[in-house]
Amino acid sequence: MAANSSNSTSGKSGAKQSTPSAEQVVATFQRMRQEQRSMASKAAEFEMEINEHSLVIDTLKEVDPSRKCFRLVGGVLVERTVKEVLPALENNKEQISKIVETLNTQMQVKGRELTEYRERYNIRLVGEDDKQGKADASQAKDSEGGSKGGAGVLVS
Repeated sequence: MAANSSNSTSGKSGAKQSTPSAEQVVATFQRMRQEQRSMASKAAEFEMEINEHSLVIDTLKEVDPSRKCFRLVGGVLVERTVKEVLPALENNKEQISKIVETLNTQMQVKGRELTEYRERYNIRLVGEDDKQGKADASQAKDSEGGSKGGAGVLVS
């Protein structure tokens, strides 16, 4: 029984993917935009972490390596020396930088996907250039008679 219902569900979703409704197009577009925004937010958060690490590293470089310092590890404050903490901080900074690079690459890919999706379904955003909006509106009016797809969708 379960196998039959999953097969019929996948058949239905296949049909929906070929001609999605305007609501589905808008929902998918909004989801993709939200994913890109969350990636940008995470990248900005990691950039702040990198700046904080840089500040601490610069400060600790001028301090005696045998001096005591405290580091928060997993919510626990641990006593170490500067010479033990400094390499760990530099390593963390490098790892965070790699994560930021990866996030930036993923954001670029997501941006391309968004652009392709917008072009495929003729999505216009509120507040776009009026000249482009008028041209797209006239094209949407021309194509309304023969198309029931998500063409000419306006997203706020």
